[in-house]
Amino acid sequence: VQQRLLRCRAQGIPTSLDDFGTGYSSLSYLTELPFDQLKIDQSFVKGLGQDPRSERIAETVLALGERLGMAVIAEGVETAEQREILLAMGCRHFQGFWFSKPLPEPEFRAWLRSRT
Repeated sequence: VQQRLLRCRAQGIPTSLDDFGTGYSSLSYLTELPFDQLKIDQSFVKGLGQDPRSERIAETVLALGERLGMAVIAEGVETAEQREILLAMGCRHFQGFWFSKPLPEPEFRAWLRSRT
């Protein structure tokens, strides 16, 4: 896996450690595998504005990503409040229904053109 990820990086393809902090993701992956991005799991994003522990976890993942030189993506952003809280924490990359539902490529291209 490490060699495949390095080949992706060499070709300019960034890779992400998805669902960071849940399931089988582990801090050891950050030393063993050359990921370029971390994703804050949507279970933590969902708790923003309601659960102080979720907020502390999101802040910690953002700080960890910054210290490791990795981009951090918040997944599952569904409300303006979640986005604003994440922005205040310094998050600059998001994905979720707040922006758009998943789209087939032709619809995505039209959606993208309408915003540029």
